[in-house]
Amino acid sequence: MSTSTNDTSNRGQTTKQSDRVPKKAVGILVAVLVFGVFMVGFDQGEALGISVPADGSGGAPGTNWAHEFYHDMRHAAGFPCH
Repeated sequence: MSTSTNDTSNRGQTTKQSDRVPKKAVGILVAVLVFGVFMVGFDQGEALGISVPADGSGGAPGTNWAHEFYHDMRHAAGFPCH
C-alpha cells in the first residue's frame, strides 16, 4: 500500500459566499425610492422642467400629459391632492 503526498484538494484557495445584499445596492434602491416619492408626492414633475401654467389652463393642447400622469400617481399613492 503506497501513500501519495500529491493531495490537490486543498491548495489554500477559499471561496467566500455571502447571503447578504451589498450596501451599495441597498443605498441605490433607497435613493431611487426617495427620488420617486419626491417626484410623485411633492414635485409633480417640476424638477424635470415639466410645469403647468399658473392659471391652471394646462398650456397648449397635448402638453398636459406629464402633469396628469403625476397627478394620477398622487391619487394612486394616496397623497392628499385636492
